[in-house]
Amino acid sequence: MSTRQPGAARGGKLRAPLLFAAMAALIAIEAATTGWNGALVIVNMGLISAILALGVNMQWGYAGLFNTGVVGFIALGGLGPVLVSMKPTPGAFSAGGWGILIAFAIALVTIMAAVWLNRHLTRMKGLAILAVLIAGFFLYRAVFDPAVAAIQAINPASAGYLGGLGLPTLLSWPLGALLAAGAAWVVGKTALGLRSDYLAVATLGIGEIIVAVLKNEEWLDRGVLNVTGIPRPWPVPYEVDLQADPGFLGRAAAFGLDPVTASTISVKLLYGTLFAAVLLVLIWALQLALNSPWGRMMRAIRDNEVAAEAMGKNVTGRHLQIFILGCAVIGLAGAMMISLDGQMTPSSYNPLRYTFLIWVMVIVGGSGNNWGSVLGGMLIWFVWIKAEVWGPQIMHVVTATLADGALKQHLVDSAPHMRLVMMGLILLLVLRFSPRGLLPEK
Repeated sequence: MSTRQPGAARGGKLRAPLLFAAMAALIAIEAATTGWNGALVIVNMGLISAILALGVNMQWGYAGLFNTGVVGFIALGGLGPVLVSMKPTPGAFSAGGWGILIAFAIALVTIMAAVWLNRHLTRMKGLAILAVLIAGFFLYRAVFDPAVAAIQAINPASAGYLGGLGLPTLLSWPLGALLAAGAAWVVGKTALGLRSDYLAVATLGIGEIIVAVLKNEEWLDRGVLNVTGIPRPWPVPYEVDLQADPGFLGRAAAFGLDPVTASTISVKLLYGTLFAAVLLVLIWALQLALNSPWGRMMRAIRDNEVAAEAMGKNVTGRHLQIFILGCAVIGLAGAMMISLDGQMTPSSYNPLRYTFLIWVMVIVGGSGNNWGSVLGGMLIWFVWIKAEVWGPQIMHVVTATLADGALKQHLVDSAPHMRLVMMGLILLLVLRFSPRGLLPEK
């Protein structure tokens, strides 16, 4: 006989709606106090953060894979809009594009030759493989370096890279997902055989390698010089175009808004609509997958790999599958983020913001629960943004009774770091009082 109380069942069903209602109330309060412009900025990045949390939740919540290289896959996804929506740099491909393609072909042939030697040679295998790799490396550099120099010499102040294809920005979002998925396949083939702690170390290093490559390969994305002016996705217009539209000006006046405020709010609303549509489609697909036989199999592998393997399940293959799918979702969010910012800045990708914070979202929301990841992404992003404002205010209250001096000045100067303290405090409180998250897995 079940001991579950009717009130507890109703409370469990109402938990998610109440928490999402509370999140909506926080956004409404933000809009009432600081204006809809600021509130919509938080909402738009909160929606992208929710998609990032969904990608990590697929890997950890579904399969127990501890991916600490999230930042690298976000950065790869961000490369999508650069390669697709930016216009090509005139003369860049003819100057060095073919050389780069030939260099990559040499690298691929070298790797394939090394693999063939490893499989077929029995004597002096190591020496032969080493000779092939060294010869291939020097030949690759002999072709690659002049091609890169030729590309970067073309208008280095504003270009100096290949550029993109000049296609609609929306097409770059699936490409960002494909780039991250391709990298995940390579990483998974080499790292998914490791234990969970070694996997975490391996993915952490690989994520940093990806970011380092994007920072230094100027021919690809201008490196630390940044790519600016990335076109907006359809149907999001530019504010200046709206402000020059008489029909839009008439509608803004009807609502009592000045043209600048009305145009910025309209643009943010359109961005939010696009992001919300992507999020809803992902939630629909992930919920279907989670409740399917495939989803039950993934959770069985997560809970007991030995038993699942004894039942004939290909544990390594399924881990690779879910790792690729999760990274594809992360890459999709990375492409959306670049489209929102309008620029690619590889130096801004740091693990604290793009790995640790995403993990906090998943843990606080509830790993294994897709709706929990959405809630965690929205809530933690809201707190992360507001903590920068709350920190100095809290510190001024705390230090009000202290005499002027080195201690008070140090505390006031440290106030911007309160967001880190708040993230740690939230994480500790959730792990202590609700270790399965705000919306636990059913």
